[in-house]
Amino acid sequence: MKILLLDKNHPLITHQLLEKNFILEEDFSSSYDEVCAKIQNYDSVIIRSRIPLDANFLEKGKNLKFIARVGAGMENIDIPVAEKLGIQLINSPEGNRDSVAEHVVGMLLILMNRLFIASQEVKNGVWLREENRGDELLGKTVGLIGYGNMGKTTAKRLSGFGCKVIFHDILPNLSDEFATQVSLEELKEKAEILSLHIPLTEETHYLINEKFISEMKNDFYFVNTARGKNIETKYLVEALKSGKVKGACLDVLEYEKSSFENLEVDNEDLSYLLNSEKAIVTPHIAGWTHQSKEKLAQVIVDKIIASFC
Repeated sequence: MKILLLDKNHPLITHQLLEKNFILEEDFSSSYDEVCAKIQNYDSVIIRSRIPLDANFLEKGKNLKFIARVGAGMENIDIPVAEKLGIQLINSPEGNRDSVAEHVVGMLLILMNRLFIASQEVKNGVWLREENRGDELLGKTVGLIGYGNMGKTTAKRLSGFGCKVIFHDILPNLSDEFATQVSLEELKEKAEILSLHIPLTEETHYLINEKFISEMKNDFYFVNTARGKNIETKYLVEALKSGKVKGACLDVLEYEKSSFENLEVDNEDLSYLLNSEKAIVTPHIAGWTHQSKEKLAQVIVDKIIASFC
């Protein structure tokens, strides 16, 4: 089986698949059109996010047996077309769930205890104690939207801080020792912290909008390590200014390029987030640890070998 690798990943993918007699070719620089012109020569593709695998790409890849994405989200693949063409889709959300969960907790602790702000003040010769009084995680009700790999692992971490964790998911009967499943209405009624753990689909695009925010009973902290377009940023900014959202932890932004490599929009809402003490912004790195890079790759290799060896 001849596999085209379109993104750089942990070298264990190459080493272990070569040992199983797969034929591998790397192409980390060709354009979308250049890859489309040769994709019919390959049986499969391993990707991250550099090139969209849309209907045109998939139809040209008439010999593709599987597509493996080293990561969780699959929005850069036209899933209905892939399924219609009989292409098996593989991803590895198990690989970075621990990294994402730790990032969620880390951002909340930093934001709620003003750690960046207080540290910078002291470094600048300013010593303020009352102004930097923190807010504890202990006893907070955390509402998660989505209870897959990321949501479950985040719930486990937060339960260790004495949080009450509730969640909403489209699948039923997912409650466990770390979190209780509730309706979306009950989540809006009770949550003091809201954290997203959902893919980007037609249903979840701008899920968090003006109406959703207004329906939250409590003023709340907001965390997004999912996808930037899960929330309509202008309404988040309005809520931060009004105090409805007490603070925002954002690892993803509506304004990212589809490859996640950088931002492609600069506007007043983004400027506010980047300059506000109420927001922490990181460059899509919640699942981006040294350990997760290896684990993501290993999960992909294990799934490929299990299916095709």
